[in-house]
Amino acid sequence: MKNYTITVNGNVYDVTVEEAGSTGAAAAPRRVAAPAPKAAAAPAAAPKAAGGAGNVRIEAKAAGKVFKIEANPGTAVKKGDTVLVLEVMKMETPVVAPEDGTVASIDVAVGDQVESGALLATLNN
Repeated sequence: MKNYTITVNGNVYDVTVEEAGSTGAAAAPRRVAAPAPKAAAAPAAAPKAAGGAGNVRIEAKAAGKVFKIEANPGTAVKKGDTVLVLEVMKMETPVVAPEDGTVASIDVAVGDQVESGALLATLNN
Protein backbone atom coordinates (compact mmCIF):
# COMPACT_ATOMS: atom_id res chain seq x y z
CA MET A 1 0.00 0.00 0.00
CA LYS A 2 1.16 3.50 -0.78
CA ASN A 3 -0.29 6.72 0.55
CA TYR A 4 -0.51 9.81 -1.65
CA THR A 5 -1.79 13.36 -1.23
CA ILE A 6 -3.33 14.56 -4.49
CA THR A 7 -4.61 18.03 -5.38
CA VAL A 8 -7.30 18.23 -8.06
CA ASN A 9 -8.68 21.66 -9.03
CA GLY A 10 -7.56 23.03 -5.68
CA ASN A 11 -9.16 20.20 -3.67
CA VAL A 12 -6.78 18.06 -1.60
CA TYR A 13 -7.31 14.29 -1.28
CA ASP A 14 -5.37 11.74 0.78
CA VAL A 15 -5.57 8.37 -0.97
CA THR A 16 -4.21 4.89 -0.35
CA VAL A 17 -3.36 2.80 -3.40
CA GLU A 18 -2.89 -0.95 -3.38
CA GLU A 19 0.12 -2.10 -5.38
CA ALA A 20 -0.35 -4.65 -8.16
CA GLY A 21 -0.14 -8.20 -6.87
CA SER A 22 -0.87 -7.18 -3.28
CA THR A 23 -3.61 -9.19 -1.57
CA GLY A 24 -4.25 -6.94 1.42
CA ALA A 25 -7.50 -5.01 1.70
CA ALA A 26 -7.21 -1.39 0.64
CA ALA A 27 -8.03 1.26 3.20
CA ALA A 28 -10.80 3.65 2.26
CA PRO A 29 -9.52 7.02 1.01
CA ARG A 30 -9.87 9.95 3.41
CA ARG A 31 -11.44 12.90 1.68
CA VAL A 32 -10.10 16.23 2.92
CA ALA A 33 -12.25 18.47 0.73
CA ALA A 34 -14.51 17.40 -2.07
CA PRO A 35 -16.61 19.20 -4.65
CA ALA A 36 -20.24 18.21 -5.04
CA PRO A 37 -20.58 15.45 -7.65
CA LYS A 38 -21.92 16.60 -10.99
CA ALA A 39 -25.00 14.86 -12.31
CA ALA A 40 -24.65 13.41 -15.78
CA ALA A 41 -26.40 15.61 -18.30
CA ALA A 42 -29.20 13.95 -20.19
CA PRO A 43 -28.54 13.96 -23.92
CA ALA A 44 -30.38 16.80 -25.62
CA ALA A 45 -32.69 16.00 -28.48
CA ALA A 46 -30.86 17.17 -31.56
CA PRO A 47 -32.38 18.17 -34.85
CA LYS A 48 -31.13 15.44 -37.15
CA ALA A 49 -31.63 13.99 -40.52
CA ALA A 50 -31.93 10.23 -40.35
CA GLY A 51 -29.12 9.30 -37.94
CA GLY A 52 -26.17 7.70 -39.66
CA ALA A 53 -27.91 8.07 -43.03
CA GLY A 54 -24.76 8.47 -45.13
CA ASN A 55 -22.18 5.93 -46.21
CA VAL A 56 -19.16 7.93 -44.93
CA ARG A 57 -18.96 8.33 -41.15
CA ILE A 58 -17.39 11.39 -39.53
CA GLU A 59 -16.34 10.52 -35.99
CA ALA A 60 -14.81 12.52 -33.13
CA LYS A 61 -11.04 12.16 -32.90
CA ALA A 62 -11.12 13.36 -29.27
CA ALA A 63 -13.65 13.89 -26.49
CA GLY A 64 -15.11 17.39 -26.38
CA LYS A 65 -18.15 19.60 -26.70
CA VAL A 66 -19.90 20.51 -29.95
CA PHE A 67 -19.15 24.21 -30.37
CA LYS A 68 -20.56 25.04 -33.81
CA ILE A 69 -22.17 23.26 -36.77
CA GLU A 70 -20.87 24.61 -40.08
CA ALA A 71 -22.71 22.41 -42.61
CA ASN A 72 -26.32 21.21 -42.61
CA PRO A 73 -27.76 18.08 -44.22
CA GLY A 74 -27.86 18.56 -47.99
CA THR A 75 -24.77 20.79 -48.06
CA ALA A 76 -22.11 19.78 -50.62
CA VAL A 77 -18.63 19.65 -49.08
CA LYS A 78 -15.14 19.09 -50.46
CA LYS A 79 -12.42 17.07 -48.74
CA GLY A 80 -11.04 19.23 -45.92
CA ASP A 81 -14.11 21.50 -45.58
CA THR A 82 -15.17 22.10 -41.98
CA VAL A 83 -18.39 20.25 -41.12
CA LEU A 84 -18.50 21.19 -37.44
CA VAL A 85 -16.29 22.53 -34.68
CA LEU A 86 -15.56 20.76 -31.38
CA GLU A 87 -14.24 22.45 -28.27
CA VAL A 88 -11.45 20.13 -27.13
CA MET A 89 -9.44 21.15 -24.06
CA LYS A 90 -10.73 24.74 -24.42
CA MET A 91 -9.57 24.95 -28.04
CA GLU A 92 -11.81 25.14 -31.10
CA THR A 93 -10.99 22.10 -33.23
CA PRO A 94 -12.48 21.84 -36.74
CA VAL A 95 -13.88 18.48 -37.82
CA VAL A 96 -13.44 18.24 -41.58
CA ALA A 97 -14.93 16.18 -44.38
CA PRO A 98 -12.69 13.17 -45.10
CA GLU A 99 -13.72 13.24 -48.78
CA ASP A 100 -15.97 15.08 -51.24
CA GLY A 101 -19.68 14.49 -50.74
CA THR A 102 -23.00 15.76 -49.48
CA VAL A 103 -23.82 15.97 -45.78
CA ALA A 104 -26.40 13.25 -45.14
CA SER A 105 -26.87 13.75 -41.40
CA ILE A 106 -25.63 15.79 -38.48
CA ASP A 107 -25.90 13.46 -35.48
CA VAL A 108 -25.11 15.96 -32.71
CA ALA A 109 -26.32 19.37 -31.55
CA VAL A 110 -24.44 22.42 -30.33
CA GLY A 111 -23.58 21.91 -26.67
CA ASP A 112 -23.52 18.08 -26.80
CA GLN A 113 -20.63 16.36 -25.01
CA VAL A 114 -19.07 13.69 -27.22
CA GLU A 115 -16.54 10.95 -26.57
CA SER A 116 -13.68 10.01 -28.86
CA GLY A 117 -15.04 7.82 -31.66
CA ALA A 118 -18.61 9.15 -31.37
CA LEU A 119 -20.55 9.55 -34.64
CA LEU A 120 -20.81 13.27 -35.41
CA ALA A 121 -22.13 13.29 -38.99
CA THR A 122 -22.35 11.27 -42.17
CA LEU A 123 -21.74 12.03 -45.84
CA ASN A 124 -22.91 10.52 -49.09
CA ASN A 125 -20.22 10.43 -51.73
